[in-house]
Amino acid sequence: MREIKETTYKGTRILLGNKKRTVINNMINTLISEGFEEIMIPVIQFQELYKNKVGEENSMMMYNFKDLGNRDLCLAPEYTAVIQQLAKTTFRQEKDVKVFYVQECFRGERPQFLRYREFTQFGVEIMNPTKDYTDYLIDIAKKLLPKQGIICNTEVTRGLDYYSGGKGFEFACEELGGSKQICGGGSYDGGIGFAIGIDRVYNLY
Repeated sequence: MREIKETTYKGTRILLGNKKRTVINNMINTLISEGFEEIMIPVIQFQELYKNKVGEENSMMMYNFKDLGNRDLCLAPEYTAVIQQLAKTTFRQEKDVKVFYVQECFRGERPQFLRYREFTQFGVEIMNPTKDYTDYLIDIAKKLLPKQGIICNTEVTRGLDYYSGGKGFEFACEELGGSKQICGGGSYDGGIGFAIGIDRVYNLY
C-alpha cells in the first residue's frame, strides 16, 4: 500500500490501496462464520467512560474536548470500555453476546514505526459470558493473525484497569521490533475479548 503523509496531522496518514481492506474483510468473514455480529460504535465518547479504565499513561494521551453544551467528550482511545458499559445496560439480560467491531482509535502518543495517533482496532468481545472463553478466543485470534512468526503469551499482565486480576493474553511478532504487540485481550467485569492492531498486522501479509 502507498502511504501519503502530506497535508495530514502528525501521526496520521492517507492510505492508497486494497491490502488493508482485504485483510479486514477476511477477518470479518471468519468472525461471522463463528456467529459474531458486527457492532458499530461512535468515535465520540464521554470522557467519564474512560475514567480509571485506560491506565494513567493512555489517559494522558486522550484527545479531550468540550462540545457546545460544555460536555466533556473525547475521541475514543479504545472500545472495550464501551462494550463493558453495554454489557451492564442494554445487554444485561442477555448471555454470551458475541460481537466484533472495526473502529478508529485516537491516542496522542509520539509517532514512530507502526505506532500512530490514529489507528484501526479490530475488536472481538463476548458480553456476559456463562463460561471461560479464554482458550476459544485465543484460537480465534490465531485464525485471524498471520500464520508465521507470531508468539502467544497467555500470562501477560495488562495495564488496563478493567481486566480481571490484571491478567490477559497477547500475541506479538518479533519482526516488528518495538511495535511487536499486535493483539491483546483478557476477561473483565461483564465480558471477555481481545483487540488486534490492524495497522501492524496487515504489514505482515
